[in-house]
Amino acid sequence: MTHDPHSDGLGPSAEMELDQVAMTYPGMVPVRALLPVSVRIQSGEMVAVTGRSGSGKSTLLNVLGLLDRPTGGRYLVRGVDTSVLPESGVTSLRASQFGFVFQSFHLLADRTAAENAELGLMYRGIPARHRRQAAAGALHRVGLSHRMTALPRTLSGGERQRVAIARALAQQPRVLLCDEPTGNLDRRNSELIVSLLTGLNAEGLTVLIVTHEQQIAAALPRVLSIDDGKVTDDITAAAIDRS
Repeated sequence: MTHDPHSDGLGPSAEMELDQVAMTYPGMVPVRALLPVSVRIQSGEMVAVTGRSGSGKSTLLNVLGLLDRPTGGRYLVRGVDTSVLPESGVTSLRASQFGFVFQSFHLLADRTAAENAELGLMYRGIPARHRRQAAAGALHRVGLSHRMTALPRTLSGGERQRVAIARALAQQPRVLLCDEPTGNLDRRNSELIVSLLTGLNAEGLTVLIVTHEQQIAAALPRVLSIDDGKVTDDITAAAIDRS
C-alpha cells in the first residue's frame, strides 16, 4: 500500500477526496471546526485520526461519513461530488458506502445480538430473510456466532463492540468509520477490537479510526492529526515496517 502525503490532486482511484474542505459552525461567534484541508484516502487504507478533545476529530469523521455537509470546498466519494447531490442522494450514498462504529455501542437492550446486527438493514427495508443471513454472516466475521441469541446485558464490553461492528458490516460498506471504538474498553478488549479492525482491513475494507490513544495510532500506517481544526497528514513507522 503506497501513499503520497504531499499529493493534494484529485484522482479517480481515491475512495474519499477532500478538496479544500472546511467546516464552520454558525452562531454569535462562528466556530471554525475544520480549516481547509485536501486529503485523499485510497481504497483499502487504514487510517488513524488523532487530536485532543475539541480539536475537530469528530467533525472530520462526520464530514467523511456524510453526516454533515462542509461549509467550504468539495468532498468526493469515489469520484462523486457530494456538494451537488440533493439530500436524498447524500442519504443513499451514505447508506451504500459507509458503516459506523461508535464508542457507546448503541445497542438496543431488548434485542439479541443478531437482532441488533440487522437493525441497519431493517431501516433500509431489506427483507427479513436477507437481514438474518447478513447479520449471521457479520457476527461470524467478528467471532460471535455462538452469541447470536444473547442480549447486550449478558455480553462483555468487547463483545458489545463486536456486535456494533457486525451491525456495520451487515450493510456491506466499502468504508468503516470508527469514532473512539476502544474508548469504553479495557486494554485487553481494546487490543482485540483493534486486531479485529486490522483483520477487516486486510480483507480489503477501508478503515478510519478516531482515537486519542497514541499507542493505537502509532500502530496504524497513516495518521491524520488534528489541532484546532488544522489537519496534518503523516506516514507512521508502521507503514515503513509493512513496506
